[in-house]
Amino acid sequence: MAKDYSVQGTTKVQREKYISDAIALSTLDAPEPSEKAMSLMREYIDGKCELADARNRIIEWYKTEAANA
Repeated sequence: MAKDYSVQGTTKVQREKYISDAIALSTLDAPEPSEKAMSLMREYIDGKCELADARNRIIEWYKTEAANA
């Protein structure tokens, strides 16, 4: 059964753990996420946006950055 990562289906402590684990895995052989990405993850942890929304905003931001480079 899939985990529920929604703000409504999780506690702040759970969201902090999910993000902490994700960052640990993603930085094993890569740089740390940008401050903007971390800011969006903080919004998810604080319950201000859903994880999927934060992820989509990060992807769009990187696409825009790449297009403008």
